[in-house]
Amino acid sequence: MDVGSMINILFEDNHLLVVEKPVNIPIQEDDSKDKDLLTLLKDDLKVRYDKPGNVYLGLVHRLDRPVGGVVVFAKTSKAASRLSEQVRTHAFKKIYHAILCTTNLPSEGKLIDYLIKDEKKNMVQVTNEKNPKGKKAILRYTILSKKEDLSCAKIELETGRSHQIRVQFASRKAPLWADQRYNPHPKENGQIALWATSLTLIHPVTKEEMTFISNPPSTYPWSLFKEAIK
Repeated sequence: MDVGSMINILFEDNHLLVVEKPVNIPIQEDDSKDKDLLTLLKDDLKVRYDKPGNVYLGLVHRLDRPVGGVVVFAKTSKAASRLSEQVRTHAFKKIYHAILCTTNLPSEGKLIDYLIKDEKKNMVQVTNEKNPKGKKAILRYTILSKKEDLSCAKIELETGRSHQIRVQFASRKAPLWADQRYNPHPKENGQIALWATSLTLIHPVTKEEMTFISNPPSTYPWSLFKEAIK
């Protein structure tokens, strides 16, 4: 498989591999057994660098299967450890853009919830802070523009919980456009309007701060908000 024609590599050196994750590809192997991004990239590295045996590629963070955008992998265990520490201490900054099916949210806000996941159903819901299984979820958002009963939001995660953005907004009657899981009125065959647009990290070896950008698709409903997202 020609990964180069399928996956956009944003940056690569001896320590990091930053790519634009295509939509609807799992980031790692799941129950579907569909080809996953981690395996595709390992296979590509093996071919490109003519490496014998297994290739190391560390998974540092995740994106939901239907979501596209910037994702970083570590090419050494030392890089993986240092990047994971940045994730833990919130030095790792992730910005998303989403199209919400509402125009009623305040222009900016901070959402704090406790989330609980049903692993069997792969569904997350909001619980109360007294639930011992609930995990604290925090994000900040800014509404950039409103059109056609939709809002375009810029979102910065403070925590990285499973399905966090989708659940936190859906619980406030502001579900994401075409979210087949959490929007009660999803678009049939629509692609969820959530994109990982920016990732800022400290290089694990050079200590340089680096930012990587991925623009959302130009298809509807993103096309309504092209200027706002710029």
